[in-house]
Amino acid sequence: MPDALPPLTALRAFEAAARHLSFAQAAEELHVTPAALSFQIKSLEEHLGTPVFHRLNRAVALTEAGRALAPGLSDGFDAIRSAWRATRRLQDTRVLTITAGPAFTSKWLSPRLFTFAQAHPEIELRFVASLRIMDFDRDEIDIAIRFGQGTDAGLVSYPLSDEFVTPMMSPALVEKHGTPEGLRNALLLHDDSIAFLRPRVDWPSWMRLAGIECDATHGPRFSQADHALDAAIAGGGVVLGRATLAAAALRDGLLVAPFRLAQTSGAQFRIVHQKGAENRPQLAAFLDWIKSETLGIQDLKARHDIVAPHP
Repeated sequence: MPDALPPLTALRAFEAAARHLSFAQAAEELHVTPAALSFQIKSLEEHLGTPVFHRLNRAVALTEAGRALAPGLSDGFDAIRSAWRATRRLQDTRVLTITAGPAFTSKWLSPRLFTFAQAHPEIELRFVASLRIMDFDRDEIDIAIRFGQGTDAGLVSYPLSDEFVTPMMSPALVEKHGTPEGLRNALLLHDDSIAFLRPRVDWPSWMRLAGIECDATHGPRFSQADHALDAAIAGGGVVLGRATLAAAALRDGLLVAPFRLAQTSGAQFRIVHQKGAENRPQLAAFLDWIKSETLGIQDLKARHDIVAPHP
């Protein structure tokens, strides 16, 4: 059997028809007439030497040959579309699409964005707040801000900040709960967004490091870090707050961190992008800006004694 490929238009017609199992819908997608699409598929079948569809009264079904051909063609056209989108994005110096977790977006990025927007009015920022690890090409992402202890194979990754935690509360609660003895009677707010970290980074582990004997397992639990911080800002209790996410609230006096003892999480926020993308002007500008914005975290670290949890 010859290895020469049939015309690309015939392969494209077959891939669309196999996906829809309808000549009419495939023709509509490709902006051709059903007769033209049928002609292209007939040409492919003649080239292959066997039918790829069973023609039924009101429908079509793939033959064995069609079922063998369809998955590879579908993957191939997906790859072509992805490459085309990625190449077109290289020409765009105006739009910058960033993905980050909802808590980082609301508590860290949002309060600072006006400074970048004022300095770079020519750049159109688009944000995707999601905990899902997104694909740079498929999801058309320029920069990802990720958190954890993992690595990013095949990508460029810069550490943004090493996360640590320490008790935080509203100013109104400091007099009552700003001492080790006061913590024993406090309503403890639990941030379960970091429950996956090992060693554990939670109230029981911080209490052990502080030498405070109490049951630190009770209290409201939050699946999102920003919700736990919002509850603490509202005076609802004391949270073992994540320094990066709480930096703005601490700076503005909405939260107070009265204890020097802090516990490292062993995890970090990091900036991730594709190799070579740093040469694009809008991405380079954002990288310079975000790195300068994280300098404030170093001041916060200097005010605490940061220790590692017990394994």
